[in-house]
Amino acid sequence: MTARVVAATMALLALAACQPEVPEARQRAKATAAEPETVDIPQTVTAIAPGTTPMRDRVAVLGFLNKRNGISRDLTLKPGQAVRIGDAVVRLRACETTAPYEVQQLTGAFVQLDVTDPQDRTRRAFSGWLYKETPSLNVVEHPVYDVWPKSCAMTHPGGVPPPERSAAPARSRSSAPNSTPAAPPPVAAPEADNADESNAI
Repeated sequence: MTARVVAATMALLALAACQPEVPEARQRAKATAAEPETVDIPQTVTAIAPGTTPMRDRVAVLGFLNKRNGISRDLTLKPGQAVRIGDAVVRLRACETTAPYEVQQLTGAFVQLDVTDPQDRTRRAFSGWLYKETPSLNVVEHPVYDVWPKSCAMTHPGGVPPPERSAAPARSRSSAPNSTPAAPPPVAAPEADNADESNAI
């Protein structure tokens, strides 16, 4: 029996020696680890095309909807500006439109939506590009608020003509053969009033 007790004690001592002191190691790791820091780096553009509106001079109109009461309003902001509406803060970071000579016309805005909860904690509900013409590309998924771009006032450099549209019909991307229009139904011959006329040649 004593041999079993000695063996069990030796096994416990061996296991205790293998295990590092967890609380001290964790405290040392916490002390040496740096806290993550969020840095807001301003976007700087070194050169823009002549005639293009600088970002600071652009003006965007955003739609804002409170789904609780159904009230919507238009917000007119310049990039870098924010507006508080109740417990929501809408911030415009940038807006852009495609040039008038581009084939696909898009109006986009980089929007951030911050919402304060009842415990006075602010949470970022959305941060990203929203597009007027294709709202399904990026959606503000919030149960109470919705934001969408309506316009972005800016100019583009001139000098490039819009693309020419040909008068030829557009070609289908389908691999199915083109169908031909159905032939008109045959016209029935007039019926003869008497049998003698129908047999006469």
